[in-house]
Amino acid sequence: MEAIERVCAFLKEAGTYYLATVDGDQPRVRPFGTAAIIDGKLYIQTGKVKDVSKQLAANPKFEICAFKDGIWVRVSGKFVNDDSRETKVKMLEEYPSLRRMYSEDDDNTQVLYIEEGTATFSSFTAAPETVTF
Repeated sequence: MEAIERVCAFLKEAGTYYLATVDGDQPRVRPFGTAAIIDGKLYIQTGKVKDVSKQLAANPKFEICAFKDGIWVRVSGKFVNDDSRETKVKMLEEYPSLRRMYSEDDDNTQVLYIEEGTATFSSFTAAPETVTF
């Protein structure tokens, strides 16, 4: 399994992951649940009106942490905004429950993909394994 597919599968299986951003000099962390590979890139989705969107616009560096079955992954890199309607459609097809709040045609839906991604899989029983994508 390719690194990007492994990371996406882990995030989906975990169900909830935690996304950290920077707000000035203050770290901010919140739960997220979207992850999809679209055109070979790992995407998440949020709303442009949210603080997380503003924080990523000011500083696109992030870290994600997810845990399941005694294993955790930390993912870091930079998020790149993708305003294409086609990508928004694909993300909302992957997560149809989001359609209650978002549309590919609204001015709020935001999809971002990871650039320069690094993921480290860790546990208390095995050496850490780092992959890049």
